[in-house]
Amino acid sequence: MKMKSYAVAGIFALSAALPALATAADAEAGKAKAAVCAACHGANGIAQIPGYPNLAGQNEAYLASALKAYRAKQRNGGQAAVMQGQAAALSDDDIANLAAYYASLPAGGK
Repeated sequence: MKMKSYAVAGIFALSAALPALATAADAEAGKAKAAVCAACHGANGIAQIPGYPNLAGQNEAYLASALKAYRAKQRNGGQAAVMQGQAAALSDDDIANLAAYYASLPAGGK
């Protein structure tokens, strides 16, 4: 019975430590990677082309999820073919960094 208690305690301790083991996204690295995104989504994350989405101030988890879906070709329609091509070249770290960068920008673009 004592061993079972230790096992349960170990599982709880490990699950509590997992978030700390995850690599934090680097918004500065995302900024450096975002140069190609600026052509459509604007230098400050505010699109200058009608119909293109603003990225500034968007939810970080949403941005990461959207980029991963484009990369997996799960998002279609509109400019999906362009985004699929762009996202195909991104690693998971790149996606996390881009999402952190755009989420850190003010939604109004200022």
